[in-house]
Amino acid sequence: MGNPANFEGGDPENGHPLSGNYFGMVYKAGVVVPVLLGLLLMVIVFSIERAFVISRAAGKGNVDKFVKKIQGLLSTGNIDSAIAECDKQEGSVANVIKAGLRKYKEASVDETLDKEHSVLAIQKEIEEATALEMPMLEKNLTIIATLVSIGTLTGLLGTVTGMIKAFSALATGGAPDQAQLANGISEALINTATGIFTSTLAIVSYNFFTSKIDKLTYSIDEAGFSIVQTYAATHK
Repeated sequence: MGNPANFEGGDPENGHPLSGNYFGMVYKAGVVVPVLLGLLLMVIVFSIERAFVISRAAGKGNVDKFVKKIQGLLSTGNIDSAIAECDKQEGSVANVIKAGLRKYKEASVDETLDKEHSVLAIQKEIEEATALEMPMLEKNLTIIATLVSIGTLTGLLGTVTGMIKAFSALATGGAPDQAQLANGISEALINTATGIFTSTLAIVSYNFFTSKIDKLTYSIDEAGFSIVQTYAATHK
């Protein structure tokens, strides 16, 4: 950003940024901009990390088709094949369903448990497996949500410092220092734009991943309900 080619006269310290040169404007935009760029980088890094983790949590193939396949196998009583499908699918959804299916299989051969206690045992197993998987899915989302506010507030701080410089230039005796005035306004606008962009990206990222997690949670609940209902219907 401090490359002399970005400035008039090739002077990064005293020259003005070339017209439309964003790197030069950022270089002249004050000490708050590096903080904003760091926040923006954090949003990008955490978004990539969440995309990777949630993609793995969904497993291989389409989650909706997988859940429907499990429901079809349950309706025919083919529990072993349903467990085998979970091994193929992998991911958090498959892990939770697999835990429920294993408990289903154990409860089916355990003659010491009546129907009501068996159903409760299957539900508890699914809930415990879900509780183990959810923290992994929601990890770092709080950081992204926090960056929404921090990005806006930091951009506002940079805007205020830029305007202070601009008004300082106007307050000087005699003719205003046009260079200082221009730099102050430029600093304010660059900070505003960078802060808004950082917060916008963080909001989009947070909402996108939250909706993905909600969809996975719904798939787990749907499959878990099918497991419990199938057991209740086939064991009198």
